[in-house]
Amino acid sequence: HVQLVESGGGSVQAGGYLRLSCTASGPNRVGNCMGWIRQIPNKGREGVASGRFGSDEIFVADSVKARFTFSHDNGYQAVYLQMNSLKSEDTALYYCATDAVAPIKYNYWGQGTQVTVS
Repeated sequence: HVQLVESGGGSVQAGGYLRLSCTASGPNRVGNCMGWIRQIPNKGREGVASGRFGSDEIFVADSVKARFTFSHDNGYQAVYLQMNSLKSEDTALYYCATDAVAPIKYNYWGQGTQVTVS
């Protein structure tokens, strides 16, 4: 099984920045893409950014495109989310996930890292 571990969340003031990291481990690397999904309080989940294995294809949600940058290492063993100019509406639990079966439906999820913007 793939294991995903996120880090880098925290509390910042509006206008600040954070960098989230996610590392993947496990005997078998599965899936076709890897990315970040956030759970906003009292709202549903939102796909934030993702990348497709073996291609340069990257998705970044329009709501964050001007402020967030998705990146990854060569083998997609790690993905990152640089979040700049953070807003209060970015407050959410951010999950790393891989092996998508449908939009924001993944087979493997990390435990989540909290981002709080005040």
